Amino acid sequence: MEFDVAVVGGGPGGYVAAIRAAQLGRSVCLIEKDQLGGTCLNRGCIPTKAFVASTQAFEMARRLAEFGVEVGGDGEVRARFDKMVARKNQVVARLRAGIGFLLKKNKVTVIAGVGRIAGPGRVEVEAKHGPAEVKARDIIIATGSKPVLFPSFGYDGRTVITSDEALDFQDVPESLLIVGGGVIGCEFAFIFSSLGSRVTVVDIMPTILPMEDPDSAAAVAASLKKRGVVVRTGAKIERIAVEGDGAVASLDSGERLAASRVLLSVGRKANSEGIGLEDAGVEIGKRGEVVVNDQMATNVPGIYAIGDVVGKVMLAHVASAQGIVAAHNVAGADRRMSYAAVPSAIFTSPEVASVGLNERQAKEEGFDVRVGKFPFTASGKALAMGEAEGFVKIIADASTDRILGIHIVGPHATELIPEPTVAVRMRMTVGEFAKTVHAHPTLAEALGEAAEAVHHMAIHV
Repeated sequence: MEFDVAVVGGGPGGYVAAIRAAQLGRSVCLIEKDQLGGTCLNRGCIPTKAFVASTQAFEMARRLAEFGVEVGGDGEVRARFDKMVARKNQVVARLRAGIGFLLKKNKVTVIAGVGRIAGPGRVEVEAKHGPAEVKARDIIIATGSKPVLFPSFGYDGRTVITSDEALDFQDVPESLLIVGGGVIGCEFAFIFSSLGSRVTVVDIMPTILPMEDPDSAAAVAASLKKRGVVVRTGAKIERIAVEGDGAVASLDSGERLAASRVLLSVGRKANSEGIGLEDAGVEIGKRGEVVVNDQMATNVPGIYAIGDVVGKVMLAHVASAQGIVAAHNVAGADRRMSYAAVPSAIFTSPEVASVGLNERQAKEEGFDVRVGKFPFTASGKALAMGEAEGFVKIIADASTDRILGIHIVGPHATELIPEPTVAVRMRMTVGEFAKTVHAHPTLAEALGEAAEAVHHMAIHV
């Protein structure tokens, strides 16, 4: 089989790269060993957001009286976890079928099997129907990542698990110990605490969400504690052992923490092993990541890499953006990938979203930092919605008035971040941003007020 482009891996980077290359007139094949959509669709972004939607609906149902809505009968609201799982699976299946349709529509040949780089322009495939070889002028590696598993943490896939298994629980665990207070750990803490689990989050770092602005991390920690979640930061787990019907984590302090299940959420590592990269001469970094330049090209001509496997920013939308850059470059363009304005979206309660530098980073880089902050308690729309927790925070350079970063904690924060992303990408000043007229009553008004607050000119606070 011969193609212009062979893409190895069908996640949010791989399938997007394949479709874009096809749109640009190239003949393309996509090699995927498992299911289209990769980790994001099947075991990550989408399944967890389906659970988030279910738990939000459950929590809103319990608050109906607050909004003047009466429930007849016994008035009790019950969570059916089995139906939540079924709904999650339906959403995933529909989206997976949609990806298959888009690939077919764009005439991308999908090969089910394990791809291995045999050298420049050659991919060996262990396909379901037997071995095959694909020849392609250009190869795009998009093999993603997998959870980090420390041997001392006793992973068994049943009691000590990763997010993969947590998405298919048969029931809600009575107690859940989450190891790692990053994005995945925090999202699962909110999901299962909403469903009645006694949740404990342990992290070796001084705070949870250490990559976010300190004010954002503190707001999420406070919300977790309000829900009864125990948050233990600066604590090191030495080992985890399955005991009886649960597991016990031993801390370096001598303390032991017991739980029905333990969810390991301590990071992810690149899927770069066993796919022929070393034999092909592709440079691999210290963390197992494929080394690429800003064109997503490796050191071997004709071989590109995108997504988690390159270890830059392990986010689905970054993988897709990298895939588009790589596709244009294999089609003869000169596209460059920039990470200066990459938004993050965290689906906790309240949600967290950010783009650009946080306050600590801006100070470390030597900027004369000026901050504007506006609370959602002063937002008419947020109060009307009954979701007034959180704030908008803008970080600016006092000497140039340029916006360095925008951080949002609150209702629909993840839907509000595109406008700030454009502002950071276009290097807008606070003054320019403040002149933008925002519709009333909307949550987005808080963005304009936070910009005015940088200059001590906010109206509604």
